[in-house]
Amino acid sequence: MDASIDAITNNIQLALAPVFLLTAVATLINAISARLARTVDRMRDIQQKIQDGLVTDENMLSHMRTEANEAKVRGRLCTLAIFFVVLSGVFISLTVLELFFFQAGAVRSLKTEYVIWTFVLGLISFMTSLSIVLGEVIYAYWSAGWHLHRR
Repeated sequence: MDASIDAITNNIQLALAPVFLLTAVATLINAISARLARTVDRMRDIQQKIQDGLVTDENMLSHMRTEANEAKVRGRLCTLAIFFVVLSGVFISLTVLELFFFQAGAVRSLKTEYVIWTFVLGLISFMTSLSIVLGEVIYAYWSAGWHLHRR
């Protein structure tokens, strides 16, 4: 194989390796969006029942208001997780561009520190999003009352 073809192949592999992480980012955005949509739908359903006056029992109304507030917290957590996963995608995309331009020789003044920082910030943002999703799942579990012993 020609040395230039080896160099080109190496450059493409180097620039495209972080793209696989972008697939994980897209999958996580999809999963969080689905959780957010279910939470919003549940909150709207509860609010509609309260506004329509379908529930008259004061204990049930109190329970429904509590559940609506819990859904609001879950929605905020999902929104924050989406923010961080999108931020991760931006940093990883910047990493891909930097690596591509650096390896192609289009930009000679590009410092390797930029590549390192954008990739590390992308991973930190991704891990932050995963941590928030974990917190939202745990909160959903506890707010559902599954941890309570039933008689």
